[in-house]
Amino acid sequence: MAKFLALGDSFTEGVGDEDPLRPNQVRGWADRVAEVLCARGDWEYANLAIRGKKIGQVINQQLDLALSMKPDVVTVYAGGNDILRPKADLEALMRGYDGMVKRFAESGSKVVLFTGFDTVDSALFSKTRPRTAIYNEKVREIADRHGALIADYWRWREFSDLRYWAVDRLHMNSAGHTLMASKVLDVLGNHGITAGNWASDIQLPILATVPVDARGEKFRQDLRWAKEYLGPWVKRRLTGTSSGDSLNAKYPDYIHLGA
Repeated sequence: MAKFLALGDSFTEGVGDEDPLRPNQVRGWADRVAEVLCARGDWEYANLAIRGKKIGQVINQQLDLALSMKPDVVTVYAGGNDILRPKADLEALMRGYDGMVKRFAESGSKVVLFTGFDTVDSALFSKTRPRTAIYNEKVREIADRHGALIADYWRWREFSDLRYWAVDRLHMNSAGHTLMASKVLDVLGNHGITAGNWASDIQLPILATVPVDARGEKFRQDLRWAKEYLGPWVKRRLTGTSSGDSLNAKYPDYIHLGA
């Protein structure tokens, strides 16, 4: 029985891909990958990711448990919440990240790492692009050092299409998570972890035509977004709280996940 384990933050928890019947009421790309693995092969799946977690928290709160679970394949993505904080010491944080990946590699797990998304087209997050580029280079160095695989979010330009993004403008929506699941399955298949093209089991969504919004409607959308998402996000930063403070991991033990 092969074991697939996912850890990290909201990206891997599945925020933006709403499903009220699932733990934490989200599905996400990792669940979607696991559904294919469990349907096509002898796999089990666990997911320790919780929204809002930073690199240090993933290391301190998820790493030891993850190692004790002895995964055959482990996906790791953390750092997006650190990049949004300009005073975060990326050099120091990535040394810890390197140590985490080293421990997985030495335990025999095949590690899949993610680069960060290129925010060049985002009016809100474009200023974080230089920090994301530094983060990505560190991730590539770590992958080279420990034989990890790369899921190259930075270079997957399809995700620049706003139709893959949730209304909070920070997380992928269901279509985005579906596309990401297909991409990750491609990475696994291209490196012989899965036999054949299992990504073909993911039915990619047909994207809706984008309506042309009048300037006034665009302004109203921006105001609504600022009130419903930006304001609460800023408040959490100022109060030192996180959207994941009251949540537990979706799947802390291995399960055979069905669609």
